[in-house]
Amino acid sequence: MKCPYCGQVESKVVDSRPADDGESIRRRRECLSCGKRFTTYETVETLPLIVIKKDGSRQSFEKDKVLKGIIHACAQRPVPMETMMRIADEVEQELQNSMNREISATRIGELVMDKLKAVDEVSYVRFASVYRQFKDIDSFMEELNKLLAER
Repeated sequence: MKCPYCGQVESKVVDSRPADDGESIRRRRECLSCGKRFTTYETVETLPLIVIKKDGSRQSFEKDKVLKGIIHACAQRPVPMETMMRIADEVEQELQNSMNREISATRIGELVMDKLKAVDEVSYVRFASVYRQFKDIDSFMEELNKLLAER
């Protein structure tokens, strides 16, 4: 880290502590050349995720949209809000950890469905019915039969 006073790059960390609710680290440094102290902040760099919609359009990823879909699917079901938020967090984390900056909406929907299936089967079917746009009762029954076969 370059000293703001003398421009030398050699410094030592005197103190470190969390800042911004753990989102960054505040470091107090001392220049080894001039002895003056200065503060730096270290944060994780996140790259924006772009969602490729079914129609080919692109928009930035919004975890809130994923959470809204999960909340809608879990309406009047015994799924705690903490669980719904955890699912949305896990989906976002998996997407951030992937090497792809452009993610298809299909991939996001599949991740949500996998996680909902493990939590509440009714919520899973509700989400799948909207996500997969069931056209008739046969396509709906096909999904239910797949779910029953996995048991």
